[in-house]
Amino acid sequence: MLHATEVLGAQAYDAQGNFVGRVRELFLDPADQPNRVARFLLERGKYQPLVARHDQVGFVAAGMLRLTVGEKSLEEYKPNEAWLAVQKDLLDQQIIDTLGRKVVRVNDLDMADQRTNGNVELRVTQVDVGLTGAVGRLLQGMVSHSLIRRFQQKLPARMIRWEFVNLVEADPMRRVKLRVTHQRLAHLHPADLADILEQLSTEERHAIIDSLDEESAADTLSEIDSRLRLQIVEKLDPEKAAGIIEEMQPDEAADLLAELTPENSRKVLEEMPSEEARDVRELLKFDEKSAGGMMTTQFVFVGESATREEVLAWIRDNDVDVERLDEVFLVDTDAKFSGAVPVGRFLLAAPDQTMASLTRDPLVSVHPDASEKEVFQLFDKYDLKVLAVVDDMGCPVGMVNVDDVVTRLVARL
Repeated sequence: MLHATEVLGAQAYDAQGNFVGRVRELFLDPADQPNRVARFLLERGKYQPLVARHDQVGFVAAGMLRLTVGEKSLEEYKPNEAWLAVQKDLLDQQIIDTLGRKVVRVNDLDMADQRTNGNVELRVTQVDVGLTGAVGRLLQGMVSHSLIRRFQQKLPARMIRWEFVNLVEADPMRRVKLRVTHQRLAHLHPADLADILEQLSTEERHAIIDSLDEESAADTLSEIDSRLRLQIVEKLDPEKAAGIIEEMQPDEAADLLAELTPENSRKVLEEMPSEEARDVRELLKFDEKSAGGMMTTQFVFVGESATREEVLAWIRDNDVDVERLDEVFLVDTDAKFSGAVPVGRFLLAAPDQTMASLTRDPLVSVHPDASEKEVFQLFDKYDLKVLAVVDDMGCPVGMVNVDDVVTRLVARL
């Protein structure tokens, strides 16, 4: 096992034992082998630097590199943006630990030497983000590599396996060349990803959002601090912003659009599909601190005479957000709100049992103009998970979810 800092600065000799130069940089080629050191940049003072390929290396040790070819077989160095430079792009840089769900700083890299076809390849195995790497960097060049190793053995190690490392590359063109994707980030919980974004710079946050699919980006923006969310969306292309906001719950989309400048809000709404845009425009009419400003227009309502089996079949056949399906609302023959059925009670009912027989008591609802204080009081008084919002005729127009209530209350702390 070698540390990157033990190879950087190493003396390089050719096959005849002639000194060639010192290793100034290590390059990975992510498009080829994501963890293999593909090339070694050899510095030669006033002369043009040379590059040794991975298949031209016969031996590597701390402070020493021996090649299998003569100096004349080495190519002159030409910059390549598709290469990942260990010293320039990794050491001392911020990366995302997708396993630990946090942003960390790279102090060193651990590399394993692997013999392949008579040559020695270096493979990055893990990233040192702890005290061992920091101490090694501090003592580099002051004492021998063996003495540094003895110091490091006494310290607690903090390592991240290379496959759990997510690079942050703000330049979109270079991100494509490096094939730096953020697929692993999309599998993180949106709240964890939001915490990560809040630790990054403005450019890095935009790089992450740009690389996520629209649904993942929407879920993440819903969790992020409102000030940062506004900064991110304000700088997005209206078409990109519309695609993300379209994936949000209508109430969350309305809250976000209300924070944008009128001009940007108008541009985003113009890019959204007509039905989604209409729902959001309706919600924008309500005061933010009212039941209408808190409600979502995405809820399930069925006729009170429908059976449990009929409703279950309808839910299966339609695009219902089951994660927010806490209760099913009922309407009578006049389309007025007549009850709410908790999902737990609904699932345990007999197939032919009518929805009207499953309703919870009491029948509670609010008008869109009701204050958020009144909404809070009803949730507390009746221990609600959802609250129906009805119009002047008593017809359901939306619902307030307990998650939205908690979010509002936390924001006041």
